[in-house]
Amino acid sequence: MTELGQLIFVAGSAGAGKTTVARELAKRNKAAFLDMDTFARPASERIMALAGLDPEDRDSDEYKKLCRDLGYRMTMNAALDNIELGIDAIVVGPFTRETESDEWLEEELGRLRERRKEARVKAIYVFLNDLELYRRRIEQRQLASDEWKLRNWERFSRSLAVREVKWKLPEGSILYFNNEEELSEEKLARLSGWVKESKD
Repeated sequence: MTELGQLIFVAGSAGAGKTTVARELAKRNKAAFLDMDTFARPASERIMALAGLDPEDRDSDEYKKLCRDLGYRMTMNAALDNIELGIDAIVVGPFTRETESDEWLEEELGRLRERRKEARVKAIYVFLNDLELYRRRIEQRQLASDEWKLRNWERFSRSLAVREVKWKLPEGSILYFNNEEELSEEKLARLSGWVKESKD
């Protein structure tokens, strides 16, 4: 039987740099790269447009009601398929509600049925301590999907506090990564090495 691939979550708020970190780790570890926003975007845009809403919206209550959970479901289905094939999968997304639930990950891994106990999971939470740095980075990337965040900065910025990842994982399987400074080769090498440790 094929050994399960490793499941690596890269979570954090918009502007923290989680996608950049995840891309580098996927490249270095030859892993599948599954960015929730990219993966689910075509479906979200279509659903929002059909509802007469802004297809670029990723933050409003309407988006969360119509598309949010669907996006996570699509992305996690692909991730679980990959690890069942023995392919490591790096999954990127905010995972705001999910990281605050100690049951969410257990329910997802339960989809592996009898192989659930074989699953190897790690999580990296990427964050910044500086709210103004978050804002500058979001402004600099000039994405239409960020317009709501910037128009509603006072409300949105309240979601940028560092969240505790409450998943029941072995000690040392959750890493909080401050990404304020330059993402140097040395830092990436350390992160990549930390990911690979769980394969021992």
